[in-house]
Amino acid sequence: MATDAPPPQKGSPDTRPAMPSTEEFVEVQQSAEFGELRHAHRSFAFPLTIAFIAWYLVYVLLSNYAGDFMGTKLFGNINVALVLGLAQFLTTFLIAWWYSRHAAAKLDPKAEAIKSRMEGGA
Repeated sequence: MATDAPPPQKGSPDTRPAMPSTEEFVEVQQSAEFGELRHAHRSFAFPLTIAFIAWYLVYVLLSNYAGDFMGTKLFGNINVALVLGLAQFLTTFLIAWWYSRHAAAKLDPKAEAIKSRMEGGA
């Protein structure tokens, strides 16, 4: 695969930051700041994942055991099953959008602070 980037110059200093040691990774992993980052992620992602899986299972169970209800016509040829099926897609996109906002506001700043400190920038 060809790229437009020139090859690195011989003798040029490495501009990448030095990799932290294993001990530094373990120290950061055990820090309160990393614990807060992990808690902020888990307290958002786990409940939302459980809620979405429950919502999906309700849809599947209704489709299997409540055929008359799911076949109820709402208007024209649009029935409850179609509306709830399309709502599955809508909730997927809404959850992705909501997580993106949560990550940008709560997770990314904490992660960036940890990363910059690990790379020696702070």
